[in-house]
Amino acid sequence: MKETTDILRIIGIVLLGIFVLAVGIPIVLTAAGITLGILKILFGIAVLVIKLAVVIAVAYLILVGIRAILR
Repeated sequence: MKETTDILRIIGIVLLGIFVLAVGIPIVLTAAGITLGILKILFGIAVLVIKLAVVIAVAYLILVGIRAILR
């Protein structure tokens, strides 16, 4: 059980580090007056891909539901 808590603690620290890199650094650089055009484009593409994945997943669930009803 102690190993599980250690692993969860390490995962939490890694996720916190990723959050700081993804959110904190762009905010600090923007406050310093450095524009991040390339990162904005990359974040925009990432959001677009996530939206597309959600639409495909919903369409798939609807299709599976219709198929289950017809059986």
